[in-house]
Amino acid sequence: MSSITEFLTLTPSNALGGITIQATLEEVLTDTLEVTNHPVELGAMISDHAFVKPAEVVIECGWSNSSLDSIIGTVTALFDGGGLSMDDYITNVYSQLLALQQSLTPFDITTSKRQYTNMLIVGLAQTTNNKTNSVLMVTATCRQVLIVETTTTTIASPDKQTSPADTSETANSGAKAYAVAPPTPGGAVPLDAM
Repeated sequence: MSSITEFLTLTPSNALGGITIQATLEEVLTDTLEVTNHPVELGAMISDHAFVKPAEVVIECGWSNSSLDSIIGTVTALFDGGGLSMDDYITNVYSQLLALQQSLTPFDITTSKRQYTNMLIVGLAQTTNNKTNSVLMVTATCRQVLIVETTTTTIASPDKQTSPADTSETANSGAKAYAVAPPTPGGAVPLDAM
């Protein structure tokens, strides 16, 4: 029964975090590979390494005050004794999008092609004009955050190391002062000019 209901109400499958997208106008999904280049003394640039950059997703999407979710929310609010207007639905969705961006907490994105994890909204553009007065049209630019785990370790004391100068931990040895050295013989700067 629920699959028939989902089919009849055309339940969207796209979502930004926990916010279901009602209408997706465009998805731009970008996966980029970075190839490092280094100049050599003679000849062309050489490449010795490549890595995958974080995924980027740009979704142009919308919500409407005339949607089923908006009508259900309005009717529920009226029966609960509230005076919710229809404009509150898209205002509420926009507030949720701003809160999702400002939370700085990575979330998942579901698009028609793929599931993305650890995403953040880096840009949220919204335009209202005479054609979009009772709808919310948003362009959300999202980028994947690569999360790594760090660990700490202890190293052996210097007396148990073969080469403590190279392998022991650094120590604060106080402030350092520099001294001006005289130029090498035949240099252009006279010693008394320093």
